[in-house]
Amino acid sequence: MKQLLNNRHPYMFIAPAVILLTLFSLIPILVALVISFTDMNLKGLANWSAISFIGLENYKDLFTDATFIKSIFNTFFYVIIGVPLVIITSLSIALLLNYGTSWIFNTFRAVYYMPSITNIIAVAVIWGYLYNTEYGLFNYILSLVSVENIPWLEEPTIAKISLIILAVWKGIGINMIIFLAALQGIPKSYYEAAEMDGASRLQVLFHITLPLLRYATFFVTVTTLIGWMQFFEEPFVMTDGGPLDGTISVALFIYQEGFQYSEFGYAAAGSFILFAMIIIVTVFQFKLQKKDTEL
Repeated sequence: MKQLLNNRHPYMFIAPAVILLTLFSLIPILVALVISFTDMNLKGLANWSAISFIGLENYKDLFTDATFIKSIFNTFFYVIIGVPLVIITSLSIALLLNYGTSWIFNTFRAVYYMPSITNIIAVAVIWGYLYNTEYGLFNYILSLVSVENIPWLEEPTIAKISLIILAVWKGIGINMIIFLAALQGIPKSYYEAAEMDGASRLQVLFHITLPLLRYATFFVTVTTLIGWMQFFEEPFVMTDGGPLDGTISVALFIYQEGFQYSEFGYAAAGSFILFAMIIIVTVFQFKLQKKDTEL
C-alpha cells in the first residue's frame, strides 16, 4: 500500500481516462450484454418487472431472421468492395500529392480532405440530386453518350454500389492524411541511393515506398475494416435500408430494431454479433501482420 502511495502520480494521470472509459464504454457494454439475454422492449423500459430472462433466444432468432442474414451479406459486400477501394484510392492520392509542396498541392490536400469532415446530411442532399434517376447529374452525363438512365438507388445491387461510391469519396481524406504523414517520414537517403543505382520509379515504389508504408497500411486497413463493418450513415440517410432491404447493413438493422421497433434485447443481441464479427476480422488482420513481419 505504501509503495502504491509513493507511485501514485502515474495512476493519477491515467485515472480520468480510465474512469471515463469505464463509465461510458465498459459499463454500457456489460449492460447491453445483460439486455441481450432478455426480452426487453419499450414496455420493459417503463416497468422493469415486465422484463424476462430468455437466455439465447434472441441470438437463435437472429440467425433465422431473413433480414438480419441479408444485412450480414450486405455488410460483407460493402467491406469486400469498399475497403480495398478506399485504401488504394487514398494511397494513390497520397503518392501523387507527396511529389510536390507548392500551393496547388496543398489546395488539393484540403479538397480531398474536405468530404471527410462534411456533415453526412449535407452530403446526402447533394448526392441525392446527383443520383436522381430523372434529372440527376450522373444520368445526364451518361445521356450525352446515349446511355439509358441508371436507377442508382432503386435497384438493390446498384444501390449498394452507389452507396460504396459515396462512402469511398467521403472516406479517402483521413486515410490520405495518414499515408502522407508516413510518406514524409521515409528518409530521403533511400531515394537518393536508389536513384544512384539507376532504379526506375516503379522499382522505387515497389521496393522502397510500399514496404516502408507497411505499418501505415496495416493501421489504415484495420481502422477502415472496423469502420466499414459498422457501415451505417450512408444507407440510413440515403436509402433507409431499401429497396427491399437491399442496402440494409448490420448496424442499420440494429438501429431499426432498437430505436424504431423498440426491441432492445433483440437489438443488443445483434450488436454483440456485430462486435464478435469485428473482433474476428481484427484478430485475423493482426495474425496476417505478424506473419508478414516474421517473414
